[in-house]
Amino acid sequence: MNIITHMLIGWTLAEHTTKSPRDRALITAASVIPDLDGLGLIVDVAAPYMGWTVQWYERFHHVLLHGLPGALLVAALLACFAREKGRAAMLIFISFHLHLLGDLVGSRGSGVTDIWPIHYLQPLSDHLTLAWSGQWPLSGWQNFVVTVVLMLHVFALAVRRGYSPVGLFSRRADGVFVETLRRRWPGGQR
Repeated sequence: MNIITHMLIGWTLAEHTTKSPRDRALITAASVIPDLDGLGLIVDVAAPYMGWTVQWYERFHHVLLHGLPGALLVAALLACFAREKGRAAMLIFISFHLHLLGDLVGSRGSGVTDIWPIHYLQPLSDHLTLAWSGQWPLSGWQNFVVTVVLMLHVFALAVRRGYSPVGLFSRRADGVFVETLRRRWPGGQR
C-alpha cells in the first residue's frame, strides 16, 4: 500500500483508541515508519551519477523494518515519548503491524508473480517469510478504494471533531482544512 494509505490506517486506529494528541501522532507515525527502510532508493537513484553500483532499495526494503524486530524497536522507542506509555506501546505495535498487513495484502508489483513478501524475523533471521499469492497490485483498484474510504472517514471525523491528520504537520493548516470541510460538507457548517 502507499504511504498515504498507511498513514490513514494508523490515524484511524489512533483516533478511535486514544484521546492524547501526542499518542495519536506516535501511533500514526508507527504506521509509516516501516517504509523508512525504503530510503535506500534515494542512494540507488544517485548512485549512477556518483559512479557507484548499489541496490539498497532491493536489498533492504521490506527487510530492515518490515518485521517483528522493527516493530519491537519502534514500539519501545516511540512509547518513551507517549503520555500513556503502556497503552501507547501496544497501539504503536498494532499500528506497525497494520502496515505489515497492508503490505502483505496490497503491495504487489506490476506482474502477477511480483509478490512482496514480509520477512517477519529479518534482519535477525531468514525464517518465517510471509507471502500471499493473491496480493493486490500496489496501483490496483483495491488500494484505491481502501484509500478513498479512509479519506472519507477522516473527512467525516474532521467535520465532527474539529481536527484531522493535517494537524500532524501544521495546526494552522489543519484549522483551514477543517473549516473548508465544514463549509463544503453537507451538514458540516457550524
